[in-house]
Amino acid sequence: MELDPLILSRIQFAFTMTFHIIFPSFTIGLAAWLATLEGLSLATSRPIYRELFDFWLRIFVIAFVMGVVSGIVMAFQFGTNWSALSARTGPIQGPLLAYESFTAFLLEATFFGVMVFGRQRVSRGVYFFSCLMVAIGTTVSSFWILANNTWMQVPVGYAMQGNQFVPTDWGAIFSSEVLWVRFPHMILAAYLTTAFCVAATGAWYTLRHRHAEGARVMLRMGLGLAAVLIPLQLVIGHLNGEYVEAHQPSKFTAIEGRWQTEQPARLLLLAWPDEAAERNAFEIGVPVMGSFFDSLTFDSREPGIVTVPVNERPPFLVPFYGFRIMVGMGLVMLFVSWSGVWLTRRARMDKGRAPPRWFLWATAISFPSGFIAIVAGWFTAEIGRQPWVVFGALRTADAVTPSLTTSAALTSLLVYVALYSLIFPAGTYYIWRALRAGPGAEKITGDPVDRGLVVEPARV
Repeated sequence: MELDPLILSRIQFAFTMTFHIIFPSFTIGLAAWLATLEGLSLATSRPIYRELFDFWLRIFVIAFVMGVVSGIVMAFQFGTNWSALSARTGPIQGPLLAYESFTAFLLEATFFGVMVFGRQRVSRGVYFFSCLMVAIGTTVSSFWILANNTWMQVPVGYAMQGNQFVPTDWGAIFSSEVLWVRFPHMILAAYLTTAFCVAATGAWYTLRHRHAEGARVMLRMGLGLAAVLIPLQLVIGHLNGEYVEAHQPSKFTAIEGRWQTEQPARLLLLAWPDEAAERNAFEIGVPVMGSFFDSLTFDSREPGIVTVPVNERPPFLVPFYGFRIMVGMGLVMLFVSWSGVWLTRRARMDKGRAPPRWFLWATAISFPSGFIAIVAGWFTAEIGRQPWVVFGALRTADAVTPSLTTSAALTSLLVYVALYSLIFPAGTYYIWRALRAGPGAEKITGDPVDRGLVVEPARV
């Protein structure tokens, strides 16, 4: 592989975006979790909800700041590495990104200050309202980002004026059926990511015999939310597959991994391509089930990779295995959440005993499942649309900055790698320290197990 400006710019964007997406996907769900805790505290006056709120607020602050820092790089790269993309799609992408800044980010940033510094300065009702506004702001922010990315995936409502894409129908862009299956898919993924982080934290504290009441609340609420959302996410995920099949056949055939058109089609579980021979050198498949999962019938005709022109085929391995990793994580979350609801309910009926240790360990180590699924899904969506940056209308090779040199692209990539290698471990360390201290870390409790811990709140 030749390291030209194009491939280096793609590597850089993938590297920075992979780090960035971790934090918004976490804070979207965490903002909703904080609003829920504050609402329960208001409604019930139980101290545990306030204690958990203060605990997760410290983590939210760190994750929010890290998301902002990493997000700045995204806009910067559009000018340095992808100026041709900015120049040609600016009339559409510019307003969409501006709407995100002037509405959603402004909303969440304003009330974020009240959440962090206003507890003693405003009434409880105003404080709860601020929590709701932050939760709404993070959700609206993701809508604008998904609207922009969805237009690049399936462009609608535009016309060409010279070499520029100009909007002709904003309503078509905002009401795109593709956007309204991708946006819920992302929001549910964010909620599931946070739900499993919360449940895993509760499981870990239960295993360590610490913060018993808070651990029970986190375990029950995290697993309960995940148990409800996972089936819905699987349905929305299938709808996303339908849009890919209808609008992006090149991505769809790469995900499926079949070279030849089949009727009925196999479901390939594992495969390794031989692109020269246009076949798989190795594969494991299940007869007929490909037709079922693609169209919910057992005899549908499903296209093969050979139906796509060679110069429009995306890389095989990343979308093929990225999709399977995403689905695999979803099935893991389904098993853990449904098992957890049953086991925690049985444990409550059995004189309040904790769930089995094997299950607590399974829940604790499942905390990254949501992050893995999101990153794998993003890789599937973005690499699967190659060689297009605006699908079917603008090739990635034509979107890179024309004057960008290999040395400049390599230098910026190395600088970002160096900076991220310093900044993100620091943020992760502070989150780990807050998790280690646990709820109620502002004071030493009467629990002798908690004595001797670092109890000062984590500072950003």
